[in-house]
Amino acid sequence: MLPSGVRAHVVPLIRRHADFRAQEIRLEPGTTKNDQGRTFPFSMLPPLRDLIYAQRERTAKDVPWGFHNAGQPILDYYGAWKKACAAAKLPGKLVHDFRRTAVRNLERAGVPRSVAMKLTGHLTESIYRRYAVVSPADLNAGVEKLARLHELLAVEPGATG
Repeated sequence: MLPSGVRAHVVPLIRRHADFRAQEIRLEPGTTKNDQGRTFPFSMLPPLRDLIYAQRERTAKDVPWGFHNAGQPILDYYGAWKKACAAAKLPGKLVHDFRRTAVRNLERAGVPRSVAMKLTGHLTESIYRRYAVVSPADLNAGVEKLARLHELLAVEPGATG
């Protein structure tokens, strides 16, 4: 059985969800895991935009699915996922690995949490935080920012203010 997020988002994704004029993907209410619709503007991410446009060019106009197997719907999601990961030289990856990466990248980019949650479809902060895993590199980056602040303010270490 497919995870509910996969059933809700990936498998039924059809061409009508891509608005090429507005350059966004629209997931209708009732078609997502939490039943709420959402919009993801893809124009500002050139690799994603280019992938979506390239897939549209590869797909015949009478095929309703954005992603398919020779014009037929993808029925074996796990097989297709495993094959795609192997082709990308990312064997063993899970869908949620990429969702976690997306949340971490949104956090690192300084995207406000309310905006990030809308983009990822998380309704509560507690669930969102499960994906916002802090790595040692994140801790180092945080201390580097603190050090730059100290330099800017010319505050000696240990000084209070």
